[in-house]
Amino acid sequence: MTVPPVAPPRTASRPDDGEALLRRYHETKDPRLRELAAVEYMPLARRLARRFHRGREPLEDLEQVAYLGLVKAVERYDPAFGARFSSFAIPTISGELRRHFRDTTWRLHLPRGVQEAALDVARASDELAGTLGRAPTVGELAEATGLDVEEVTEALHARDVQEVASLDQPCGADDGSERTVAETVGAADDRYDLVDHLATVGPLVAALPERERRVLFLRFARDLTQTEIAEQVGCSQMQVSRLLRRAIARLSQVSDEPQPLPGEAPTRRSRARRR
Repeated sequence: MTVPPVAPPRTASRPDDGEALLRRYHETKDPRLRELAAVEYMPLARRLARRFHRGREPLEDLEQVAYLGLVKAVERYDPAFGARFSSFAIPTISGELRRHFRDTTWRLHLPRGVQEAALDVARASDELAGTLGRAPTVGELAEATGLDVEEVTEALHARDVQEVASLDQPCGADDGSERTVAETVGAADDRYDLVDHLATVGPLVAALPERERRVLFLRFARDLTQTEIAEQVGCSQMQVSRLLRRAIARLSQVSDEPQPLPGEAPTRRSRARRR
């Protein structure tokens, strides 16, 4: 079993210890020097992981992703370029963190540019909120990120998409059941029961004389009394009562008969009763 090397005490480190280890690693390609150099810059990786942390992904997972980016930066860094390692490592580690979010945290597919803009806007929003003491405006976010207003707006909408839940995922009910989100969405709608009634009654009502249809409408749709109906129709309350009884009797009689299919001629019995 290989035991990983133990990092030297931080109190004994000098500011240029990391750079010296990187130069020696570049010259010798000694894996132990690579590990010691990576340990030296682990605080930098942890700081970047915290910058990308938004509470949804465990910080420990982001730190592991940042460490992976750090190792890649150590392997690719060339001291001959003259730039300090931190200037090279920060974009490399940040890119690894962005790829992690792009590949693992988005529920719906979005273009890579939109996803990265959403991360930049989220980070700028947190930083500006701490500085300003309020939520930043779209214009302030655009100025902080270098994006235009439309790109910032698109990125803000993309953050909402990132939180979309799968209908197949467990809903986490407290009762210990294994129901999915889909099983908790929606409810039984009693109005569906009216569909069959409307399909049956609609044609029957349409076949009634116009005056009887109007009386039925005023009584059962508008909920008027017989006296109020009589005033609107222009007849007595007694006549309204007779119209209602006759209309209901016709509907009851016709609804008890077998109804012809669309396109079929009515039976002789049906024609006689309609007369």
